[in-house]
Amino acid sequence: MDFIYGQDIMTIEIAKRICSGEWSAGLNELIQQRIRANHQIVRSVAKGSQVVYGINSGFGPLCTTRISPKETQALQSNILKSHSAGVGKPIPTSIAKLMLITKVQALARGYSGISLDTLHRIIWHIDEDIIPVVPEQGSVGASGDLAPLAHLFLPLIGLGKVIWRGETFSTSTVLDKFQMKPIGLKPKEGLALINGTQFMLAFGIKVCQLMKSNLDHADLIGAMMLDGLTGSIKPFDKALHELRPYVGSQFVAQRFRQLLNGSAIMESHHDCERVQDPYSLRCIPQVHGASYNAYNHVKDIIEIELNSITDNPIIFNQDKIISGGHFHGQPIAMPLDYAALATSELGNISDRRVYLSLSGNFPDVPKLLLPETGVNSGFMILQYTTAALASENKSLCYPASADSIPTSLGQEDHVSMGSISGRKALWINTNLQKILAIELICAAQALDFHIPQKSSKIIMDMHNLVRKVIPHVQQDEPMAGYIEAAIELLESGALIELAISFFKTLKAK
Repeated sequence: MDFIYGQDIMTIEIAKRICSGEWSAGLNELIQQRIRANHQIVRSVAKGSQVVYGINSGFGPLCTTRISPKETQALQSNILKSHSAGVGKPIPTSIAKLMLITKVQALARGYSGISLDTLHRIIWHIDEDIIPVVPEQGSVGASGDLAPLAHLFLPLIGLGKVIWRGETFSTSTVLDKFQMKPIGLKPKEGLALINGTQFMLAFGIKVCQLMKSNLDHADLIGAMMLDGLTGSIKPFDKALHELRPYVGSQFVAQRFRQLLNGSAIMESHHDCERVQDPYSLRCIPQVHGASYNAYNHVKDIIEIELNSITDNPIIFNQDKIISGGHFHGQPIAMPLDYAALATSELGNISDRRVYLSLSGNFPDVPKLLLPETGVNSGFMILQYTTAALASENKSLCYPASADSIPTSLGQEDHVSMGSISGRKALWINTNLQKILAIELICAAQALDFHIPQKSSKIIMDMHNLVRKVIPHVQQDEPMAGYIEAAIELLESGALIELAISFFKTLKAK
């Protein structure tokens, strides 16, 4: 077993590996003993005379309504049924699976009163890749991601739908195939299942994964574009960035110095008369670097949340059961909005570089990236597309966490809207990947016009990789297919793998 739920520290990378099936994960005996003991406390409280929220009381505004021991199972099943009120398209299966994985990590810590039987059934869904269908809309991100989590766990009681082997089935159909029955929820289990931030957390994991890829590609493509437009390396000087020592900007500046070291194109205009480059070239360390700083912050927050208890109430022992607010999504909602802004800005500056590449104002690079224009429009409309995507991203940057609408008859009078923050941040990152794909096409085209003069070896290696799937364009032709090919190249991670190998070689020297 590669990972022990509830014992080992989970990271974004580990969650990804469990989700892909690369790592196995489960419970050891020590964790199981802890879960049994915690569950026994809940069972004892459920039979006692003291009213404890969610164990022997109603939910939300019904928190003062006493529930008898006989009604407990119906109470827990009913909360899954009544809260399954989500709407919209189903979220990607990988995100729903991440919800299961992160929920098990939280429940296995032994503060939620969950039973081993229920926890084992959730792990069975993960291991067998039988993933519940979860609608994308309906969570306000406060008393947990209530609606999405209710849909996620409907299959435990035999309801809802699941995706198995790429097809959607009713839960009952799949359970019949495995000769299994729905489970009966025990005291507090329904509440433990739907309280938590696992919907926005799963989106946060995906955001961090794609944001890191986009950041790396922005640097690699930006370096190719800088050389293609005969930009100066001087604004990336080490001493310059030590005077304003942000981690992100220093990191980006160093990367560019390494990527462009040995470029014949860069050397050819070392003493040229151009005083300075436009901001989208000259200020790459400051802009990309600020987004790196944002990424590092968001990643830290997401990994804290990955190992946190976000249930309510929390069971410490028989005498200490606290009804608090750990389910509130604000701690990750605000950073996810920050990630959305940081990502949008990368698209904004990338669009500006695409625009520059079409201007015809740089040595050897023709207007619209074609030698003969007039009858040919060249790469003109590619920048329309990047402009449209950049504008769409800007419109998505309004922080969802700035809003709050009271719910639960006023009991939940401040909510985070973090589920919206997570969905928007992922949407923006998806748009950014498309913008960067277009910049890659333009940067490779610009670089072609300097041959036989060449860029650095690593930039030329990346350029050759591009040319394996996208040819040099000599006259107008449909560009959509090339854009799709560029997006697929970015999704493959092949450019990043080349760069990782390059940076490792440098480090070894």
